[in-house]
Amino acid sequence: MDDTLAPFALRLAAMRLWFGTPAADAVREALASLGLTRAVLLSTASQGDNARRFAEAVGPAIIDVFSGAVMHTPVEVTAEALTFVESVGADAVVSLGGGSTTGLGKAIALNTDLPQIVVPTTYAGSESTAILGQTEGGRKTTITDPRVQPEAIIFDPAMVATLPVALTVTSGLNAIAHAVEALYARDRNPLTSTLATEGLAAMIKGLPEVVAAPDDLTARSRTQYGAFLCGLVLGQVGMSLHHKLCHVLGGSFGLPHAETHAVILPHAVAYNAGAAGDQLAALRALVGEPGRGLQRFAKGLGAPMALRDLGLAAGDLDRATEIALQNQYWNPRPIEQAGLRALLQRAWAGDDTE
Repeated sequence: MDDTLAPFALRLAAMRLWFGTPAADAVREALASLGLTRAVLLSTASQGDNARRFAEAVGPAIIDVFSGAVMHTPVEVTAEALTFVESVGADAVVSLGGGSTTGLGKAIALNTDLPQIVVPTTYAGSESTAILGQTEGGRKTTITDPRVQPEAIIFDPAMVATLPVALTVTSGLNAIAHAVEALYARDRNPLTSTLATEGLAAMIKGLPEVVAAPDDLTARSRTQYGAFLCGLVLGQVGMSLHHKLCHVLGGSFGLPHAETHAVILPHAVAYNAGAAGDQLAALRALVGEPGRGLQRFAKGLGAPMALRDLGLAAGDLDRATEIALQNQYWNPRPIEQAGLRALLQRAWAGDDTE
């Protein structure tokens, strides 16, 4: 052991993980192990048919399906879901989907303390955390609360095997963003840095494999493992400028979550690279110069490159800068108006990083 290690603290959640087990079997086992018999299955509207088939595969412990989850967890959708869950007498929620569905499950748990089981169908990573992001009145805010930590997570590579390549790429870059910002987090420690490095290595190796062969379950399993580690570290340390910008652009301007992460990440990392050079050594070993290396990696995967292609108007950039300067997250480099506005301009146009 290195005697020079500084003191640090960790939050270790009590959760159970199934990895590689067929999802319906694992959900059935998870519900039984927790003594639950009246679960509601959550999904988005577009996944409603899949959700109903999955509920049938699990069996009678799932009593109904609520297919109303949407991006950024609006509080009005949560209110509707709470009414539904109460009306059927649910004793648990099973979230089948990505960050939108997981977020709804967490919001329900925050208000009811119902147990949660999550079956991720993307690489969002939020299932591994006690963090909930909610949108109200055009603003997205986050809270950390042990009540929103899922009790069980089921990773089945078959559940992401049909995820379209474009969504695979943006969701995977979203996961990478968690690990990158963990490397230079103010409250990082040796364990979180190790988790972040391992997660990055798995994602940067696995994503090109999945793009080349989307139905390769070995590659899908590798990226699920990487996304789990990236999500796990997200729940341990604070995030910085990148996540602040994505919350602003998603919550205040309605931009799609994963795609926004894909565009912003190289620019935010380039902004911070000079102030966090030592902490980014692991990323540099994987992609080269951090900002441009990530941008080159993302472009090679076919990721979106410009905020204007996601629907952000040029006239929104000043307002986005103004909102991002409010209630700032800690960041290794001071967040200044001119530098932030220039970052957003480059991200909007799809220009190279600084």
